[in-house]
Amino acid sequence: MPDLSWLFHTLAGLTAVGLPLYAWRERGRTYGIFSAVLLAMSLPGAIALEWRVSERVGEAGAAWVSAVFVALMLATAVQLAHLVHAKLRGPLFRWGVSVPGQAFIAAGALGGIWLLALLPLRLLFGALEWSLALNALSWLELAPLALCIGSVATSLRLVPETVRVRLGEAGPEELARVPVERHRRREPRPLPHETLRVVQITDPHLGPWQSVRQLQRTIESLLARRPDLVLLTGDFLTMEGRGSPGALAQAFEPLRSYAGRCYAIFGNHDHEDPDEVRHALSVNGIELLMDEERLLDTPIGKLQLIGADYRGRERKEHIEELLARIPRREEHVRLLLLHDPLTFRHVPHGDVDLTLSGHTHGGQVGLVSLGLDWTVLTRSRWPDHGLFARGKSRLYVHRGTGFYGFPLRIGVPGEASLMEVVPG
Repeated sequence: MPDLSWLFHTLAGLTAVGLPLYAWRERGRTYGIFSAVLLAMSLPGAIALEWRVSERVGEAGAAWVSAVFVALMLATAVQLAHLVHAKLRGPLFRWGVSVPGQAFIAAGALGGIWLLALLPLRLLFGALEWSLALNALSWLELAPLALCIGSVATSLRLVPETVRVRLGEAGPEELARVPVERHRRREPRPLPHETLRVVQITDPHLGPWQSVRQLQRTIESLLARRPDLVLLTGDFLTMEGRGSPGALAQAFEPLRSYAGRCYAIFGNHDHEDPDEVRHALSVNGIELLMDEERLLDTPIGKLQLIGADYRGRERKEHIEELLARIPRREEHVRLLLLHDPLTFRHVPHGDVDLTLSGHTHGGQVGLVSLGLDWTVLTRSRWPDHGLFARGKSRLYVHRGTGFYGFPLRIGVPGEASLMEVVPG
């Protein structure tokens, strides 16, 4: 097989220049700039990875490496070009173009950072003529490729869990992560008293990583666990989902059986196509709460459910006004649906018993798959995933039913959990 490195480099250059120009002309300035920035972040690293892999496998394997990189570069170009007129595609396109193209973008972005970080060691080992160390380093340089290949499985699967959240217990004065009782892939022993069984669906992001049928199957499996309530906390679409009218309504069809027990709020992306989202919710009997409350009778007694609309600005004023306008009702558990957990910091102390959020995709890149809580958001302002407490108030941040933006989940699997709320 001939060495196709020249073709890979040519395709990379043509894509880097031509695709943003095409996107700008056909879809506008914003997507043109977005695609240019994305390619600038990923292609230098991809080119460097192709060079390092080819050098690692030697002359005999270099031709095969270049052929694989050519195919991945083509998939990336076609994926980004298709987003100019985005719509949901069939499985052949998803598996042949979208998944490998997005994984390649992630590998290039991570690879560039990783190779730059290792460059001082390469220069040092070369100057000292440490051949064994250089050989080991050359294998280590390929870690981004292995990581992204493995993360495709993480991006496609959800982890079945049962989460128990106990209310009424004292917690830290300032917002902090607290332990949560979590049972994965097995049912816990039943409690001797009633709990409120809640299924949360958040950030499904109907698109290349979340087909209509896949989301239907996920919902069906969650409903099979017989929750008392199903609560949807926003961000239902991607560019592809927005370009396919009616697809979200079809994906939500299993929820029709929970009409009267299913409530939703908007996330930030839902405001990009509010009519489509409203239609998908209403035809399936899902009640949208736009800064509203509902009073419900549940197995743990009376529940006051409040749904907060997403606000990008003046969040503090919005949430304080909402909770003041809808005060706590006596002898009710007070539960708040809040898409972005960052806004929880503005909830008055002790005003809400439990808040359910999403938005962060669990941090999306981290060590959760290894049993550790750390993610790239751990040191940020955002509560990334799991259970947080401030006084007697609890915040649960769901890792997400899907994801959007950065093209892979790395070490942070999506979540398919049943929450058992234990009253205080």
